[in-house]
Amino acid sequence: MKFTIWDLGGQSSIRPYWRCYFSNTQAIVYVVDSNDEERLGISKQELSALLEEEELAELPLLVFANKSDLPTALAPGKVSESLGLAGIKNRQWAIFQSSAVKGEGLYEGLDWLVAAMKK
Repeated sequence: MKFTIWDLGGQSSIRPYWRCYFSNTQAIVYVVDSNDEERLGISKQELSALLEEEELAELPLLVFANKSDLPTALAPGKVSESLGLAGIKNRQWAIFQSSAVKGEGLYEGLDWLVAAMKK
């Protein structure tokens, strides 16, 4: 499988432009900083808004709880709870601990995504 991935970034000034990239999207990969509990509320709001977009309806959702290698990082269950993932009923979703710096959890998450996209 071949991926074309857009890193849309989290700066509030560019969020309105995310819609420009929704066409032909087949999955959502959402990366959150599991070491920054304070910003999880904003992450939840932005994720909820994304999941309400008609063009993204029913697409599989992969969440990476990044920076999980740091000693103060939240467990994936806590990140999931903070994002309200258990309430998502209209699509497949999964959350994986990850460390982009160490490359941990990335293959496992993408393997899940490939399987979800094939269903």
